[in-house]
Amino acid sequence: MEPAIMVRGLDHHFGAGEARRQVLFGLDLDIARGALVVLMGASGSGKTTLLTLLGGLRSVQAGSVRVLGREMAGASATALAGARRRMGFIFQAHNLHESLTAVQNVRLALDVHGAVPQAEAAAARALSLVGLEDRLHYHPARLSGGQKQRVAVARALAGSPEIIFADEPTAALDAENGLAVVALLKRLGAARGTTTLMVTHDNRVLDLADRIVTMRDGRLMPA
Repeated sequence: MEPAIMVRGLDHHFGAGEARRQVLFGLDLDIARGALVVLMGASGSGKTTLLTLLGGLRSVQAGSVRVLGREMAGASATALAGARRRMGFIFQAHNLHESLTAVQNVRLALDVHGAVPQAEAAAARALSLVGLEDRLHYHPARLSGGQKQRVAVARALAGSPEIIFADEPTAALDAENGLAVVALLKRLGAARGTTTLMVTHDNRVLDLADRIVTMRDGRLMPA
C-alpha cells in the first residue's frame, strides 16, 4: 500500500526576483499510514511551510507531493478542497468563533463534509474525547487557553479524518493535557489507521512518536 504521505524532490520559495528566497530544498519523505510522526527543528527551518504544502494550504511549486494517494502538485482548487475534506488540522492558534459555543464550533467544522448524520452528537463525542463533555455549551470567553485548544483538537477529529496535520498542538496545554492529546492521536492511529504529522518543540511527547523527523535550514536531516 502506498504511504499516507509521499514527497519527492520538493522545493519551495517565497518572493520573486531579487527578493526570491528558497526555503525547502529537494525534500524526500515517506510517512506510513497510521503512524504518529513528529517533525522537529529550529524556528525558520521550514517545518510549517512543509506542513501547509502537504495539507493543500499552499500550492506545490516544484516536486511531487502525494497525500492519501492523491497528487497535490498541479491539483485544481476543487481537487485540493476535496483532499482537505479527508484531513484534520490543528494549529497553535485555536481560531475559535467567539460567538459560538464549544459544540457549535466543532459542529461548524463538520459542514465542510456536507451532510453529516447526527452532526450535533458527533461534535459532542469529539469534545468528550478531549475531556470537555462538561463544557459543550460554553462560549470561548468562558474557557481557559488550554480548554480552547482542546476544542480545536476536537474540531479536527470530528470528521474522522484519515490524516491529521498538527502545528504545535500542545503549546497551550499543560503537561498532563498535552500528553493526553498526543496519546489520543496515537490511539487513533492504532484504532482507525489515522496518520498524524505533528510539528512540535515539546520534548515531553517524543516518547509517543513512532518516528521523529528533523529539519534544518529547509532540508531533512538523515535519521
